[in-house]
Amino acid sequence: MTADQTASFIYLSLLVVLIGSYFFLAQRRDLGRSLRHAGLWALIFVGVIVAYGLWDDVSNTVMPRQSVYAEQGRIEVPMGRDGHYHMVLGINGTPVQFIVDTGASDMVLSREDASRAGIDLDGLPFGGMANTANGPVRTAFVRVNEVSLGGGIVDRNVPALVSGGDMPGSLLGMGYLNRFSQVSFGNGRMVLTR
Repeated sequence: MTADQTASFIYLSLLVVLIGSYFFLAQRRDLGRSLRHAGLWALIFVGVIVAYGLWDDVSNTVMPRQSVYAEQGRIEVPMGRDGHYHMVLGINGTPVQFIVDTGASDMVLSREDASRAGIDLDGLPFGGMANTANGPVRTAFVRVNEVSLGGGIVDRNVPALVSGGDMPGSLLGMGYLNRFSQVSFGNGRMVLTR
């Protein structure tokens, strides 16, 4: 432990002793019930700490993420609880969450994701048009310098569209998926192979 962590631990211990002493003095008539309540709160506190410490392990089980097998040039993506496949791609070095949409022809970035990836929205001509489930939206054509999936899977100069309308997230269409030699679906997984 560092000196700061030790000092914080001592401070919190003294604070717990002070609050606990007041609590027991105030409840000295019914000490048994007070001890049960204190024990219950201690268990809840320990449970929260354990859950926080194990969250990464638990979240991978409850909400599995994409797996990259670089030596095989393969990516496995589990189906999300909503019935869609979700992928995280590095767009110009910025992680962006995509919904895989095999009905879309292009990679479509939301305005927010495009801005986070360093694309200047003010200079984009939104002259294109795309038909969506919510009606037509204006789009701007861009070329993304770098799209990465981890494990050495990197594509450069990738064509994409930036949506001029509101989108809940970015879409990964067939224009990008066609860069893989095989895309297969089965057993609740999408497998992309280079």
